[in-house]
Amino acid sequence: MGHALQVLPILLRRVKWFNVVALTVTPAVGIYGLRTTPLQPYTLMWVIVFYVISMLGKCDRRSYNASRPLQFLLLLMGASAVEGSAYWWARGHRSHHRYTDTPLDPHSARRGLLYSHVGWILIKPSVKPGPADISDLQKNGLVQWQHRWFYIIMPFVGYALPAIVAGLGWGDWWGGFYYAGMWRITFVQHSTFCINSLAHYLGDTPFDDKHSPRNHLVTALLTMGEGYHNFHHQFPMDYRNAVMWYQFDPTKWFIAACAALRLASHLRVFPQNEIKKAELAMTLKTLQKVQDTIQWPVHADELPVISWESFQREAGERPLLVVSGFIHDAEHFLDEHPGGRALLLSQIGKDATAAFCGGVYEHSNAAHNLLSMMRVGVLYGGVEHVKESSPGERLKIVAT
Repeated sequence: MGHALQVLPILLRRVKWFNVVALTVTPAVGIYGLRTTPLQPYTLMWVIVFYVISMLGKCDRRSYNASRPLQFLLLLMGASAVEGSAYWWARGHRSHHRYTDTPLDPHSARRGLLYSHVGWILIKPSVKPGPADISDLQKNGLVQWQHRWFYIIMPFVGYALPAIVAGLGWGDWWGGFYYAGMWRITFVQHSTFCINSLAHYLGDTPFDDKHSPRNHLVTALLTMGEGYHNFHHQFPMDYRNAVMWYQFDPTKWFIAACAALRLASHLRVFPQNEIKKAELAMTLKTLQKVQDTIQWPVHADELPVISWESFQREAGERPLLVVSGFIHDAEHFLDEHPGGRALLLSQIGKDATAAFCGGVYEHSNAAHNLLSMMRVGVLYGGVEHVKESSPGERLKIVAT
């Protein structure tokens, strides 16, 4: 108990109290508004529109060149999410990419779902995030302007603007404040946090499984397309989150639309050939895991090499036959053979290669696979061999 009391002040000093208040008061005020102010249809539409605007404000990446007007617009849109300046956010994002899943990752998924979702926002890290190159951000006048004046810009676009639009538009001042302000901010923040949490836990890894980022439609819906996070981490210089046309990626569509309007240029995409390589590598890796669960025939170099004379002698004691140089024991298949027991017995002690490969019936791949599981030896020379051998001769095949 005494030790706990000693540790408590240290833990309390690590709490980011401003963030705690911001992330609790906002939804609390929203709940109050929910109980006191009815949600009007126009206000609901405004909430949806402004939510999309706030989420799209996070698409200012180095994967394309944004014009000055677009940069200015994106900085205002991003500030409406009330999640810190673009300079602060981009610095952490780059550090996250550089040190993914390591102690230097500012919101490492290895520290748990709760920490990667919101814990890193509420608690000062025990290890400072790893360094990242932000020289371009330091030189960007607009980014620095938004960073310097963030706590003046943010209250206006985050809290005042939602109420002003709803109030002047259809007289719903308080509804605009509670729903398009407080509730929208809450939804936007936790949607963004899902990129750091759910997008590292839910889904599959079609491009790379070295790190935790994953792809999933549910996360994509929650994060405006950022749920295709495995692709984003594997190819961070690509302006897209998803490569297939049918995948939900509004950020990609928005950037492409800006390019069509000449507000953006130099949209960067990773070479399709390299994307295919990554997909194929993961497909092969998955197939390897499946292959490891399947029972395969004994390898040729682990089978005894048997002379023709020894094969014929042993075939008199059990149903052995030769196909393609391998000796097979058909004892457990005699009564299951589709052509009947008699047909199989007629090949015992013989080289049945011709009969098996079209002389009697051209067997399927499945039949070849099943037959390979019956291997018990390798015929010396591969075909009927006239060289005399000592009884019971066993030679070890040398792999070439």
